[in-house]
Amino acid sequence: MSYTDFTSQEVAQRGKELYETSIRTQVETIENIGKIISIDIENGNYEIGDDPVVTSRRLQIKHANAAIWTERIGFNAVYAIGGTLMKVEQ
Repeated sequence: MSYTDFTSQEVAQRGKELYETSIRTQVETIENIGKIISIDIENGNYEIGDDPVVTSRRLQIKHANAAIWTERIGFNAVYAIGGTLMKVEQ
């Protein structure tokens, strides 16, 4: 499959589900809070960094047509426009 086989809602649903069920406990550490995580929703591979383009490109090197979900570790959004990022309670 590839990113074109999923709707944006499916990518979001699968990405959030993977993050909550199998990735969150591994990555939500003091040193990672506020960083970006990009997740390949087909295989669960992920990359962590400061830039969503860089983390997504790293995944695409491994899987060219990856369907990728990106979020900010420990926060409710990747970016805030006209507002503030809210830290997610654990």
